[in-house]
Amino acid sequence: MANIFVDTDLCKRCGICSIVCPVGIIDRADKNTLPQVKDIYAGLCIRCGHCEVHCPSQALTLNFHPEEKVPLPAEAGTIAPEDISLYLRKRRSVRRFTKDPVPKEKILEILEIARYAASGCNGQPVEWIVIHDPAKVKKIAGLTIEWMKTLGGTFEGLIKGWERGSDVICCDAPHMLFAHYPDNNPTAPVDVTIALTHFHIAAPAFGIGSCFAGFVAMAAESYEPLQKELGIPAGRKPAYALMFGNPRFKVYGLPRREPLAVTWQ
Repeated sequence: MANIFVDTDLCKRCGICSIVCPVGIIDRADKNTLPQVKDIYAGLCIRCGHCEVHCPSQALTLNFHPEEKVPLPAEAGTIAPEDISLYLRKRRSVRRFTKDPVPKEKILEILEIARYAASGCNGQPVEWIVIHDPAKVKKIAGLTIEWMKTLGGTFEGLIKGWERGSDVICCDAPHMLFAHYPDNNPTAPVDVTIALTHFHIAAPAFGIGSCFAGFVAMAAESYEPLQKELGIPAGRKPAYALMFGNPRFKVYGLPRREPLAVTWQ
């Protein structure tokens, strides 16, 4: 359960916290009372922090890790439209990497960003497995090939490429990231996709390139030897995966895309 702390001297009784609360449990202040959450409603709080971060006078603190409260300086994090446009449009799925490892500290910085990804009812169901050892990434690629061999000739071309010595699965990536989620959460697969996309989008700002590892993700859904290698905790399901590392090449232009398709209603 969570509740709110309100600084009597700072609160302007503007009512914004009550308006932005997604579950509508904050009683609006008036000239005689401060905003409050009645005890009977405290268990409904989803700890999203909307009330706290929208308070213009910083009078309100959500009782959820209150020691981590960080006020934003004016204009902090503001990005010009043209800058965000170029940053996102130059995004590439990177499949060629250097052999230089990415420090664990840098990976954690990007995962900290992904920790703030949206999730249904702020459930935050996503947990991570980082395969940092390149040899283990190679083993995962090999297990994916083994899975492909159980499917007849469906992936014959990829299997032959692997047997010729080409890593057609993980592209010789030094690292891999797996996300997993509770198997009883019906909305968690979407939450995982959002969180992985946060990592994928944030990574280039740290000089890191990544690519969604579709074949590995497919194998991890059903191939027990791969699931065992990953060590997915009981009661959780493997979701998608990303291969990542330091890009071998730089990007010098923007790709073309099909025309925008929009229907207005």
